[in-house]
Amino acid sequence: MTLKTSDKIESVQFRKALGDRYLSYAMSTIVSRSLPDVRDGLKPVTRRILYAMLEMKILPNTATKKSARVVGPVQGLYHPHGEKAVYDALVRMAQPFVMRYPLIKGQGNFGSIDGDEAAASRYTEVKLSPVALMLLEGIHEDAVPFRPNYDGSEQEPMVLPAAFPNLLANGAIGIAVGMATSILPHNVDELCASTIHLLDHPEASLDDIMAFIPGPDLPTGGTIVDSSDVMRHAYQTGRGSMRVRCRYDIESLKGGGYQIIVTEIPYLVQKSKLIEKTADLLLAKKLPLLADIQDESAQDIRIVLTPKNRQVDPELLMSTLFKNTDFETRLSLNMNVLTAEGVPKVLSLIDILKAFIASRYEILKRRTSYRIEKISRRLEILDGFLIVFIHLDEVIAVIRTADDPKNEIMKRWGLTYIQTEAVLNIKLRTLQKLEELAIRKEHTALKEEKISLEGLLESKSKQTSQIKKEITEVRKTFNQQKDLVQRRTDFKVAAEIADIPTDAFVTKENVTLICSKNGWIRTLKGSVDVSDVKYKDGDHDFFAAPCYTTDKALVMTSDGRFYTLNIHELPSGRGFGEPLSVILDLDHDVSIQQILLLAEGEAQEKVLVASTDGRGFLVKKEELVAQTKNGRQVLNVMKPVQAALCRVVTGDHIAVVGDNRRLLIYKVDELPLMTKGRGVTLQKYRSGILADVTFFDEENGLTWQIGKRTYQFEDWRLWLGKRGLAGRFVPNGFPRATRFKS
Repeated sequence: MTLKTSDKIESVQFRKALGDRYLSYAMSTIVSRSLPDVRDGLKPVTRRILYAMLEMKILPNTATKKSARVVGPVQGLYHPHGEKAVYDALVRMAQPFVMRYPLIKGQGNFGSIDGDEAAASRYTEVKLSPVALMLLEGIHEDAVPFRPNYDGSEQEPMVLPAAFPNLLANGAIGIAVGMATSILPHNVDELCASTIHLLDHPEASLDDIMAFIPGPDLPTGGTIVDSSDVMRHAYQTGRGSMRVRCRYDIESLKGGGYQIIVTEIPYLVQKSKLIEKTADLLLAKKLPLLADIQDESAQDIRIVLTPKNRQVDPELLMSTLFKNTDFETRLSLNMNVLTAEGVPKVLSLIDILKAFIASRYEILKRRTSYRIEKISRRLEILDGFLIVFIHLDEVIAVIRTADDPKNEIMKRWGLTYIQTEAVLNIKLRTLQKLEELAIRKEHTALKEEKISLEGLLESKSKQTSQIKKEITEVRKTFNQQKDLVQRRTDFKVAAEIADIPTDAFVTKENVTLICSKNGWIRTLKGSVDVSDVKYKDGDHDFFAAPCYTTDKALVMTSDGRFYTLNIHELPSGRGFGEPLSVILDLDHDVSIQQILLLAEGEAQEKVLVASTDGRGFLVKKEELVAQTKNGRQVLNVMKPVQAALCRVVTGDHIAVVGDNRRLLIYKVDELPLMTKGRGVTLQKYRSGILADVTFFDEENGLTWQIGKRTYQFEDWRLWLGKRGLAGRFVPNGFPRATRFKS
């Protein structure tokens, strides 16, 4: 690759050129867009919005202005990354369900906890909140450094002089290149208390700080259900996660019933999607303890959960919801921020508080130096005024008669240029005795203030006392509004939710399981006459059996896998049901071979599984149950061989017949009991495949069935042999279909 610089062509490796440019892009994204600053807790876009609104004087005590009026100047002067990026950040700062302490007061549609989008910027109006002013306090007193904006036409602050730990108070979420940040909101009163404690005890431990900050305080409330050890580890390392649950009450109803009222949902969970997902699970019969869910929310959240019946334990019902829905979520904590040096770093809780304290020291020094400089300038002017008042008549005479009064005054009384300019601009009405007294009083007061401020700059202990005083004032300001400082999120240690056997809560009802030849499956209530069952055109019956909603269906496919279906979860009604190929997500070349029912108490029953090449083995029903949707491989087959059939063992002898019409009978004891594999040879074939098997007791003998008529096989012992033999031709009268039931 060649790069041309003016008239010089430089050869570079493509990998190096690409790497350098990608690294520049990555660092630009990390520093300029995605990660918050540890000192003010803001990203560049939010910082620029707040500063622009301050410059436009859109203050808490003024009228609101159109959001578009803010977005335009921010984009044009400070943040040229598109209108959407600016407006989205502005909207977030105005949403009380996202920000613990909103920085913007919004008027109009700024979205909702349901996940609704905010109205366009031309419709909404905004102004700074009182909390935002605490982040901007002293910005015009050289409290923070400024830098040129993107085109050098304006100056913008590099950081805001935040008066409280906004990074922890409002949290932050961001995704950069190769890194991300996720900081949860906290209670500002607790943060201020811990900061004061850290000022008094710089060597305080994390346990000391957590005595003030037990954990996050989320805008939407809820309950954190992890132990303090979990939070301690997250605060110590800067990374971790914690479980948050909804808050709910149990409301008693007439007749002894009850309903559960959810009043708070986990942070960043959209209420509409939460209800929609829960309703979908309810329709899919995956929440057997829940009968209904309704949203009765107005200004406050009110989600009504109705149990299946009054006997359902409410805590158990909520446990199923915590396990399967976002009524409980896990929030991540990744305190990845930009340090004061502009370096991305994951910090602990104490590190963040110390970084904030360090910034307050720096801000205090800058503001103090700025004030000393202002006082020095004023004292210089006042010194000039005092000299003038002593020689007032002479000064007036010089001004009236001299050709160059400015230079004459400077020479005769030793005044500076600034002092002389101030004297010449003085108003005649101020040349009175009372004004001289006021100037002397102001001069004395400013001199004392300057000495005090210079002492403040020279004393670390005085600076600490001043910072404590400022943070105490912030606490008092917040405490004037109890809703701002009252903790919303509480704590409750709860164990991990174990898998709840939902089958145990299914109402046991008598149904009939129907499956067509083309694989359409459904259930019909009660015992029905299967001859009256309707199928789609070109389809016909394949399997029909009475069962209970508490049973399971074990579906065997041609590839030797078994899939497990809960009867109560299968489609019901008068329709044709749903195709098994979709429910089980089967490949196009895999077919349904047979269906077995598994009822309570049948787990130890033995089943024969066999393939078309005449191999098979016995397996217990419980070994056929699949724990996942992918099924369970039981019978190993390789094409063109397929799984042929599975039969429940119902006798002490087995009869095997091939499509070559040879029959072999032997004792069931000759078959091995396995869990999976190819099995052993049931019957040997030179040409042909396995057609059918059946079991019978020696006492009752072997029978076969043609239509509704049953035939007794009198001389079945003539076909007795050892497992794996070819057998003899079937007797006269045996079904032409070579099946024991046809």
